[in-house]
Amino acid sequence: MAAEDNTLNAGLLGGLKPSGIVGLGTPLLLLMMLAMMVLPLPPMLLDLFFTFNIALSMIVVLASIYTMRPLEFAVFPTVLLIATLLRLALNVASTRVVLLEGHGGTDAAGKVIQAFGEFVVGGNYAVGLVVFSILVIINFVVVTRGAGRISEVTARFTLDAMPGKQMAIDADLNAGLINSDEALARRTEIAREADFYGAMDGASKFVRGDAIAGILILFINIIGGFSVGMLQHDLSAGEAAHNYVLLTIGDGLVAQIPSLLLSTATAIIVTRVSDSQDMGQQVVSQLFQSPKVLAVAGVLIGLLGLVPGMPNLVFLTLAGVLGAASYLRSQQVNVEVVEEEPEPVTVTEENRDLSWDDVKPVDIVGLEVGYRLISLVDRNQGGELLSRIKGVRKKLSQELGFLIQPVHIRDNLELAPNAYRITLHDVPVGEGEVFPGQELAINPGQVFGELDGVKTKDPTFGLDAVWVDSSKRDEAQAMGYTVVDSGTVVATHLSQILKNHSHELLGHDEVQKLLDSLAKTAPKLAETLVPNLLGLRDVLRVMCNLLEEGIPVRDVRTIAEALAEHAGKSQDPDALTNAVRVALGRTIFQNINGMTAEMQVMTLDPDLEQILLNTLQGGAAGGLEPGLAEQVFQQVADGAQRMELNGHTPVVLVGANIRGWFARLLRSRNPGLHVLAYEEIPASKQIKVVANIGRPAAISGAA
Repeated sequence: MAAEDNTLNAGLLGGLKPSGIVGLGTPLLLLMMLAMMVLPLPPMLLDLFFTFNIALSMIVVLASIYTMRPLEFAVFPTVLLIATLLRLALNVASTRVVLLEGHGGTDAAGKVIQAFGEFVVGGNYAVGLVVFSILVIINFVVVTRGAGRISEVTARFTLDAMPGKQMAIDADLNAGLINSDEALARRTEIAREADFYGAMDGASKFVRGDAIAGILILFINIIGGFSVGMLQHDLSAGEAAHNYVLLTIGDGLVAQIPSLLLSTATAIIVTRVSDSQDMGQQVVSQLFQSPKVLAVAGVLIGLLGLVPGMPNLVFLTLAGVLGAASYLRSQQVNVEVVEEEPEPVTVTEENRDLSWDDVKPVDIVGLEVGYRLISLVDRNQGGELLSRIKGVRKKLSQELGFLIQPVHIRDNLELAPNAYRITLHDVPVGEGEVFPGQELAINPGQVFGELDGVKTKDPTFGLDAVWVDSSKRDEAQAMGYTVVDSGTVVATHLSQILKNHSHELLGHDEVQKLLDSLAKTAPKLAETLVPNLLGLRDVLRVMCNLLEEGIPVRDVRTIAEALAEHAGKSQDPDALTNAVRVALGRTIFQNINGMTAEMQVMTLDPDLEQILLNTLQGGAAGGLEPGLAEQVFQQVADGAQRMELNGHTPVVLVGANIRGWFARLLRSRNPGLHVLAYEEIPASKQIKVVANIGRPAAISGAA
């Protein structure tokens, strides 16, 4: 029982925490609005609520101005709805008081309404009607209509651009520019952005309806006030107009000013561009950035001031202020631009003999760029390619299981200005052309329109693409294109080439590092394997075979155990590779098929498989009869194409004795094809044969 009492007390005390009290704010506010609509309020409470409404509107406007990004004020649509309902509830409450107590004078509905009715418009209801009409026109025709249209267009374009943005995130993730956590955060932000602008599209309708409601409430109150004053309280037309019309105008102005503020806040939010500055800093930095603009404006204002009949003093004073601002801004720009020039360094030519230092080593991985691409790799010019290449190396090292060597970057004047070249051991293996300052819009297969720009091919995968200006990025994403910048193009191309040639990057030193790491967790296994059972060269050849077929060498322990188990039976690298592949069956299956338990495969006709086995055992590997070879290649290509169209990775399932040879035979013609042995399929997984390669009639004829 004591424990139950303690739990109960803890629960009661927990409900009194500050966070719980804050959480009651919205329900209490809604309850207060309901009470205002149902219960009559004294004038003092009306003054308090009207003042609170004005203060709330000002806070919302200031929050919109000082917010860096629209998503930082994501609760704005809800705040807008609550503030609108609060203002309408106040209109109901004030209307009740005006109609019931308006015959007693202009202070019957509180001091706030009286002040707006008498002081703001000078006690003249005709002036009040004109001022109110102008405010309504500004709010309804200008601010509300424009904000509503911008909200609608922004919401539509944001939703249309979502697929392109998602594919751009996937491209950055695959290129190693971001990790999975950053990709998840960016996807979440895209979803929040779509939700926000969708909510803003609906919230703008509340603002528009509120402006219409203000007009109707004014006319209803005037008609109702005349009727109540003249029919129930026997007031003359002049007295009824003085009391009820002034009270109605004061009430309308008190409600219309917060409405105008909220409409302005809505327009500010939907027209904001995400930046690291608030609205005031953006205006100062962008509007008054150019001294030439200020100077020309000052000259024009000064010329107007010299025209006879114009207020010369005002115009000439403002012209002088603009001229002084232009001069100060030009001095500031000059200070920012001028840099200290480094002192010239005198290099003396020494007469010395050649040494081994003059023999430059071969770069394992190199990147050569044309002179216009130097800005991409120069940190002093804001180039981000170096950090992206580092991200590529980190991602591939984690995926493949060994450290990717550094990329040596240098300029090459023999290349075209916008060209780049990727080399392995100083041999070119890939090249392309990019345009800094522009974006590459890649067609992933389904787009909804054509872009104006320079048509090209994506250098990594050969997809159709278009180089467009950065200003068209959102438009291209809305059409379904995947849009990336120049640095991403180069980084993605480099990542794919390093992945395809990873077996050429693994050497004796890297394998020794892997074995040293294994020795820390399994010292006996590492000691038994090398050098007792196999040499370092044999382990290297097996790992290179695995990498060449797209299998990472991260699981060093499983690889070492499989090698230790089968090293006594055979020292042949291909046989050892097959044994290791069987041990890594679960990894291979998941890399190809993911978490799906059933894999769709192509198989070889038994007669064809026997012919291939006889060819291999007869020592004629690679000497397959040309007609039969062409038939096999064509059937495999057709089957692989059908599987890819159905969304499956093409896989051919064959016997273990011909798997390695058959995989090398098909690799050059079908880079994305996987050739697996039956033993490599885990016992817990299933296969579904979708195609059979080699028809018996054709095979017998060929044989």
